[in-house]
Amino acid sequence: MKTKYIPDLTKQMALCEANYARLLKLMPDIDECQQREFVVDMAQGQSVVCIAVQERFKFTSTLSIVQKPVSEERCDIISALISPTLIVRLYHDAKMAEVISPAKKTQYRGKYSYPNKSMLQIDEKIQLNEYLAQWLSHCLTHGYQHTQVMSASFVDSK
Repeated sequence: MKTKYIPDLTKQMALCEANYARLLKLMPDIDECQQREFVVDMAQGQSVVCIAVQERFKFTSTLSIVQKPVSEERCDIISALISPTLIVRLYHDAKMAEVISPAKKTQYRGKYSYPNKSMLQIDEKIQLNEYLAQWLSHCLTHGYQHTQVMSASFVDSK
């Protein structure tokens, strides 16, 4: 007999708090910084991870985190498959960060019935947040800054 899936909110909150702390280590000046890129050593070579602020409000920020090959010559179908993009929302008052969606997808719900039309796992959202945690930990361990920080103060306000 199948048991009903009940999300572990304590685990999910702890994961989101840890992801927030990891992101602040990668972008400690997130209030002024618009984008930061890192070169990360991967099994298939080096990749560039770009963290860019998409929206910035008083209590939340929305980031896009993209991984792409270092050289343009590696931009083939295989590279596209292993080059993830995640949209992450930071809740500054709660000190939490969660994946709200992969790029160009709708926002994920906390749980899904299975099977479903999109073939999403019953706990798809927590799996994406766990993936983000592993990805950010890998960046912290094996990454180094690639380009200068683009500061929000340098944006032309004319």
